Amino acid sequence: MPNSVVDAPHSDLPTPTSDQPSSTALSLRIAQLWRYPVKSLLGERLPTLSMVGDGVDGDRMWGLQDRSDGRILTARREPRLLFASSRVAEDGELPVITLPDGQELKGPGPGTDAALSEWLGKPVTLVAAAGSDAARAEYFADATDDSSRAIEWTMPKGRFVDAFPVLVMTTAGLRGGAAAHSGGAWDVRRFRPNVLIQVDGEGWLEDAWAERLLSVGSTRLVPRRRCIRCTMVNRAQPGLERDVNIYKTLHRTHGGEAGMWTQVVQPGVISEGDSVQLM
Repeated sequence: MPNSVVDAPHSDLPTPTSDQPSSTALSLRIAQLWRYPVKSLLGERLPTLSMVGDGVDGDRMWGLQDRSDGRILTARREPRLLFASSRVAEDGELPVITLPDGQELKGPGPGTDAALSEWLGKPVTLVAAAGSDAARAEYFADATDDSSRAIEWTMPKGRFVDAFPVLVMTTAGLRGGAAAHSGGAWDVRRFRPNVLIQVDGEGWLEDAWAERLLSVGSTRLVPRRRCIRCTMVNRAQPGLERDVNIYKTLHRTHGGEAGMWTQVVQPGVISEGDSVQLM
């Protein structure tokens, strides 16, 4: 993730006004909603999401810290993470991690750290993003070659997100990718959005939404810029095989980007099936 994007002063970005003509050409609806309590683990599809000032409530509030170097692990450097899943416990805000063997780990602590360390074969600790310093992670210079140079970047404080707190994508974008690489599985799980919007057509229509308001009930979101993609989209996970042609296709057809990094400008609750207005 280039520092010029990650280190942008998000609080200084303008809030668009709604005096632009409303779009009547597109019929937009919330198709799927996702939350990822632990960085780079599989997340949970939910019928509703609570949007708070700095993102999705409960999203990427935890991460696995490599005790050897202090970095937060991601599936860029540790692909096995995509074979464990996380959800928020029903009785609170702590994460519940399910390992590939079915073992469940609730919240932080010595037992959780021991089980995670045994699984990954190295000492790791489940840590909270809240109250911690800006965390470091790594990505590969070549998204199709895990032996390429590793580049470090710093995540924003408060959540273990790459750059912006919310990721929005459309079904039209996924259809466009599938048309360009029909042999690939353009499954939404590869791209890890929080909000997938159903829209007719084909192609990355959401590109045109930069700096415009997305209104979902009382909630207001502002897509800021296209999401820079990496090796994560190629990774294997349950039900999906490794496919470097996913990224190669994005690189060839769309500059290696897909979906929109987005901010919340008016908190609220959104649900699958909700109508979305583009202002």
